[in-house]
Amino acid sequence: MQGTIDGFSYGLVTPLVAYFMACLGGALGLRCTTRSMLVSHSWRPGWLALGSAAIGSGIWTMHFVAMMGFTVRGTPIHYDKAMTFASLAVAIVMVGVGIFIVGYKGARGTALFTGGTITGLGIASMHYLGMASMSLDGKLEYNTVTVGISVAIAMGAATAALWAAGQVRGFVWSVGASLVMGLAVSGMHYTGMAALSVHLHGTAAPASGESPAALLAPMLIGPLAFLLLAAVVVMFDPLMVMGKPTVAPVEQKPGIPAHTHVRHSAGRLRFRPRRTVEHRGSRTPQNR
Repeated sequence: MQGTIDGFSYGLVTPLVAYFMACLGGALGLRCTTRSMLVSHSWRPGWLALGSAAIGSGIWTMHFVAMMGFTVRGTPIHYDKAMTFASLAVAIVMVGVGIFIVGYKGARGTALFTGGTITGLGIASMHYLGMASMSLDGKLEYNTVTVGISVAIAMGAATAALWAAGQVRGFVWSVGASLVMGLAVSGMHYTGMAALSVHLHGTAAPASGESPAALLAPMLIGPLAFLLLAAVVVMFDPLMVMGKPTVAPVEQKPGIPAHTHVRHSAGRLRFRPRRTVEHRGSRTPQNR
């Protein structure tokens, strides 16, 4: 028997809240990734790990907030906690692999394509593993073409987000990039849900027990708390918010030309040596 699916049992509340969580995780992750490109190598792994956890937690939270509004008429829905949290670990690890590639190799060319592909596959893997954690008196089936479209959306969104993180621009740029990323991740989720059909076994009693919201809410407390803590870190780190590097002045040594800092529009610093003029009769170079 074909089950009747309702993915919006709370109206627009769950899609809007889910979209906000995807944007929040994306914004925090992009800022941390940008910050990692402006610090020494010893600090870079920490910032990249924080960014990976933020994006992974945001995507995972978005998925299960959206699933609060998912019901199937005629059967109760339950979630396996171990598999549910395994999907969170998969999201963080695979997103982390992609972010570390871009963090160390740069957001361009092969590194960007590889990092975006792995990150996108991590987003898709989290979604479908999270769906596998759901148990009901029926069988879940997916349309292969629609699933492929959802995976392509995830890969495109991840690649665009990592490219934006590598531009090292200001806060407004990152907010715009996170809004686009949130839209793409939400689009991937609902595209994947559109590929789903449920065939009931026909032996279940009428749906009863706790609602999906009551089942999922306790599991969301930890990731939500982490995202709020990461948001506090961002608010109290102006460098990470604005994406502008600060470089200590270079000490001038005798016999070595001094360097001046030249800031380009993209926020990167380059060094230009000062010209020296040696006057006749004098061995000491002077700065113009």
